[in-house]
Amino acid sequence: MSPQAYRAIHPHHPANAIVSSHFDGSLIANTLNFLGIKPLRGSSRKGAQRVLLQAFKHIKAGEEVLITPDGPKGPRHSMSDGAIGIALKSQLPIFVMNFQAKAYWQMKSWDHFIIPKPFTTIDFYLQSLSLEGKSLPQARDYLQAKMLEHTIRA
Repeated sequence: MSPQAYRAIHPHHPANAIVSSHFDGSLIANTLNFLGIKPLRGSSRKGAQRVLLQAFKHIKAGEEVLITPDGPKGPRHSMSDGAIGIALKSQLPIFVMNFQAKAYWQMKSWDHFIIPKPFTTIDFYLQSLSLEGKSLPQARDYLQAKMLEHTIRA
């Protein structure tokens, strides 16, 4: 949902997204390419330093970097330090995007993945958050609380 919503808000802005280098990441990377979002392949467990350097290069070029904060293996609702570190070092705000579907199917996976049912209403929640003056632990706690404000916790 998030890449499609991002493209609706920013139809032509250059964007990149950090995506796992595993097979499931290839499926996501192909979808992102279709939406005009360049995948940066790597994760906190594999290729972290390389992908973070790529992210900074794209940020310096005026592009945006999209990150799913809990990564491909979780745990659910956890916040990895990658997104926070990028925001703190680049002194840029984090744009938090979340959604809630009125009717949905919920998978029995570790992340309780949600698939909205056809014709349901989907409410999107968007906010830009500054981490200025916060330490890494303070920023993590702050972002975690903000991200959970509009999250289905079933």
